[in-house]
Formats: sequence, structure tokens, C-alpha cells
Amino acid sequence: MVSLPEIKRHKTHPVQVRGVTIGGDAPVVVQSMTNTDTADVDKTFEQVKQLFLAGSEIIRLTVNNEEAAQGVVKLRERLDKERLDVPLVGCFHYNGHTLLGDYPDLCEALDKYRINPGNVGFGQKRDAQYEIMIKKAIEYKKAVRIGVNWGSLDQNLAMRLMDENAKSKNPVDSGSVMREALVQSALMSAQKAEDIGLSKNQIILSAKVSRVQDLIAVYTELAKRSDYALHLGLTEAGMSSKGIVATALGEGILLQQGIGDTIRASLTPEPNGDRSLEVRVCQEILQSLGVRSFMPEVTACPGCGRTTSTYFQELARDIRRYLEVKMPVWSKEYDGVKEMKVAVMGCIVNGPGESKHADIGISLPGTGESPVAPVFIDGKKSHTLRGDNITTEFQDIVEDYVRKRYGSAI
Repeated sequence: MVSLPEIKRHKTHPVQVRGVTIGGDAPVVVQSMTNTDTADVDKTFEQVKQLFLAGSEIIRLTVNNEEAAQGVVKLRERLDKERLDVPLVGCFHYNGHTLLGDYPDLCEALDKYRINPGNVGFGQKRDAQYEIMIKKAIEYKKAVRIGVNWGSLDQNLAMRLMDENAKSKNPVDSGSVMREALVQSALMSAQKAEDIGLSKNQIILSAKVSRVQDLIAVYTELAKRSDYALHLGLTEAGMSSKGIVATALGEGILLQQGIGDTIRASLTPEPNGDRSLEVRVCQEILQSLGVRSFMPEVTACPGCGRTTSTYFQELARDIRRYLEVKMPVWSKEYDGVKEMKVAVMGCIVNGPGESKHADIGISLPGTGESPVAPVFIDGKKSHTLRGDNITTEFQDIVEDYVRKRYGSAI
């Protein structure tokens, strides 16, 4: 018998962020980030709403100046008024200590502070400014993500490790030194935060890089050396298929090893593109691994010379859209419907077999095949569809199946 590999979660301290649990035994959380000017409350509100409704469970905002700080407070008020209970994370660089110190309402409005140790200050000011931010998190009982980035690493630490490596009898390559610097920076900063008084249950670590193998190596080491909750992300992943593939590989391999408590896909959107794509990518990574389910899974064949008609492609697309429209209602009314498996197949070769393996499936006729489309429910043939209304008829069958199978589970 062939068994599936078991995913054993790396045990981490749970962190509460406005009712969302990150780490511990909680499900892996999906995050995203706005790209609007945070001072523009109207545009930021619309994007936060879009991301939240798409399934982002935590949303990060740039807080880079006084106008943005004031905008966050107004945004939180508007979200509360609209009953959109989304956790907000403030992303600080260089002047976070000033903004948190000058705007008490900002400290309260945010649910988590994102601090980059490489960008909290320079020289003798670094430790003092870092301490101010940590103390604000303690005062307002907020979580902190200590986020180390490849492109803004603590240069003093990096140079010290480079010097030590150069003097070593067995020096390693510069890439290994930089990865070690990332790990040490994250862990040392977390320990500093604890020394100041922040609890482990308020700390999340991230160490973002832009290459897949670096990501896997760094997070594998972080998991070995600590039990802090971990946020996974491939920084500057890129556009389109490149960004999606790289993110899925890096995060997927780590998640398979049980590493990662929250994830983001840092995709570069197309001009005027859909920002919520990064949310769907994260959901599909988790669902493809069987870590979480967000909506019914549609299996569809890629097509070949037997499927010269585009009809099965159109049906697969239409069924996917139909499920996306229905899920906001179904997920509230029908427990378990997110795990439903649907198959839309294009010919007789694998069509009936795949349809039988799904909860509900349809096998369309290929080129030269009899113009009928058998429907299978729970492995058994239930209907045979013909004519020009197959899409509508199949949607009606799916609706009836959901009501009968999952309605009794409430």
C-alpha cells in the first residue's frame, strides 16, 4: 500500500492578532499587503475590503509618514463601521519609533507591528529606537513581526560574519554567510525583544529572500533553532507565472516539512491588475498540499487531439466561476462543502474514471465520440446530458448535490 507523507507541523508559540491565531495548532494563515497610498483612506479601504473578501485573513499597510499614520486610524474606524473585522499590520521602516511615539491612536488601531531590524536606525540610535517600538507593542498588547530582509540586512552583522569567515580555517561561500546573517539577525532581534519584555506569544519571525533555495535553507534553519511562529514569503517574487511558480515551490516545500504558520505571495501585479491574485495563490498552495480547503476543487483535463472542441474548456471555466459565486453562501450554509471534488473532463479516455473519483463529475464527448455527457455522483453514473444546455443542467445537478449531501451536515 502507498501511503501519503504525513505533514508534521513545527511546534511554535501561538500569537493572537485580533482574534486570528498564528502558530500553535492553528491553521496556516493567509496574508496580503496593500499597494495604495495609506494616506488615501478611500482607495486603501476599497483595496483592504477587496483583499479581505478574497480571503486575506491579515492585511499589511505601509506606514511611512504622519499622513499614513493618520490614515490608518481613519481606516480602522471605517472598517469597524462596515463590520469588516480584518487585522491590520503596520509596516515600519526608519521612522516607526517616531510615528508610534507621536500617534497613540495608531498604536491602538494596528493589530501587529512589522519591524525590520536592518531599518530601525543607524549607529548608536539603532537599539534605542528598536526598544521604543517594542515597548509600544508591550504597552498596547500588540504582536510584532520581526522581519529580516535580504535587501536590508544589518550591515554591521553581515560584515562581522564575513570577517570571521575570512579568518576561518575552513571558510564557506559568501551566500552561506549571508544566509547565516539573516538567521542570526532574526533570532538576536527576537531575543532583544524578549529581554525588553515582549512575550514569545507576541513574536513572529520572517527572513525573506528572493530565491527559492535560499528561502528553504534559511527557514529550515530558523525552525531548527527556534520555536517562534514563522511567516513565509519569497520577497520580490516577480510577475505572472514566474512569481507564482517560485512562491509555490519555496513555500510549498517548507509547508510540506511542517514549517510556516502564515504565508504571503509577494507578486508584482500587472499594471492595474488584480491585487487579490496573491491571496488566491496562497489559498491554492495550501489547498493543493491538503493543508487547508477554501473552495471545491475542480479537476479538468488539459485537452489533446481528442478534444478539438473548446466546449469542455468553457464548461470547466464556467463551473469554476459558478463555484466562486456560490461559495460565500454555501460556506455558511453547508459544512464540508469546501472539500468537495468536481471533475470536468473532455473525452472518454480518462473522463469517466476521473469523474468517478470525484464527488461529482461530468465526462464530455471527445472528437468523433457519441454526443452524450454522462454525469457521475459519488462514483456512480446518475445522469446523461445532451444538447445545448449541458452547462446549466450540470450546474443544477451540482446545486442539488450540495443541498442533499452537505445540508444534513449542519
